[in-house]
Amino acid sequence: MYYLKIYLAAVVAFLAIDMVWLAVVARGFYRKHLGFLLADQPNWWAAGIFSLLFLAGLLVFAVVPSLQAGSLRRAVLLGGLFGLVTYATYDLTNHATVKGWPWIVTVVDMTWGTVLAASVSAVAYLAGRWSG
Repeated sequence: MYYLKIYLAAVVAFLAIDMVWLAVVARGFYRKHLGFLLADQPNWWAAGIFSLLFLAGLLVFAVVPSLQAGSLRRAVLLGGLFGLVTYATYDLTNHATVKGWPWIVTVVDMTWGTVLAASVSAVAYLAGRWSG
């Protein structure tokens, strides 16, 4: 039950932070740089599955070890690293394989993945400390 509470806190934080990003910044940015590739409507199933897996990985590799160590700083650093690596996997693979993939998208996405994951890790860590 303890880990479920942490996971749910991470889900809420992820949705809140990512929705602001998507609504305020990303929509126009991605349309401008990747409009030629974008679908008319997102595939919500794929987005949902990614989010659930991403958050599970974030908890396993960043939040839980940081709770065990009792370190918010570690949660933020490991979470940021996890975000950087996961977003880099997507963006650098696209950059390597998709003709015309813009460098600006790679850089912005990797930065966003780092910030998002570090932030969600901090919230999940604090939720774990609070409910533990």
